[in-house]
Amino acid sequence: MLGALYLAFPFFTQAQVNSSFDRGSFINKADTLPYRILFPKKFNPAQKYALIFVLRGAGERGNNNDAQLAYGPKLFLNDTIRQKYPAIVVYPQCPANSYWSNVKMDTSVTGKRQFHFQEGGEPTRAMSALVALVDQMLDKPYINKKQVYIGGLSMGGMGTFEILRRKPKVFAAAFSICGGDNTNNASIYAKKVPMWIFHGGKDNVVPIDHSDVMVAALKEAGAEPKYTIYSNDGHNSWDDAFAEPELVPWLFSHSKK
Repeated sequence: MLGALYLAFPFFTQAQVNSSFDRGSFINKADTLPYRILFPKKFNPAQKYALIFVLRGAGERGNNNDAQLAYGPKLFLNDTIRQKYPAIVVYPQCPANSYWSNVKMDTSVTGKRQFHFQEGGEPTRAMSALVALVDQMLDKPYINKKQVYIGGLSMGGMGTFEILRRKPKVFAAAFSICGGDNTNNASIYAKKVPMWIFHGGKDNVVPIDHSDVMVAALKEAGAEPKYTIYSNDGHNSWDDAFAEPELVPWLFSHSKK
């Protein structure tokens, strides 16, 4: 999608970004899932708001509750976005010893990363905690359950596909940036959750093939996913994806019936 109009973000220092998102910590059995949360301006608990989850990549794992805010939050801090599309935005941080999705990496054959996505199986500890956090947020009286969205990048893009498989009735729309899934899972959520998939044409970390085959599988299952390839981007295609002016309006154009 070359030549597209992009959102002009005001300059925010990382300190300003961090101070805008409140800190939270969710305990699920023996696991703790740190998260940061952004409330709408003039938040009114008597109103109902859309809910957006954003899942980060493997490089932002840990427990400092800061690293996951490295990319993307400026989109949701944009004044125009906040005024026109008021939402509660949650950035959970995956623990360092876990992964959002059931995927195995193998470098033994070609020396390059090969991702083997699982069909079915028990969720990882991080995914179990995430699912429980989603359920807890849905219990809040100020959440509009018809407008719950999720997206992520890299490992978070993979986690996005996975949670759609586990909670297909919850999300009104989703986006995946340089992610992937087992194509056999596509039929579970294809007709339930509209998707916008992004990938960099020169991605040498997560091959674009993973998005290609998922788009094909979703179409075969009866869905009509949006698919944007940034032909000159490497793994950091999230920079262009988060600058897409239609991303948030596209999410909000969908709601659960």
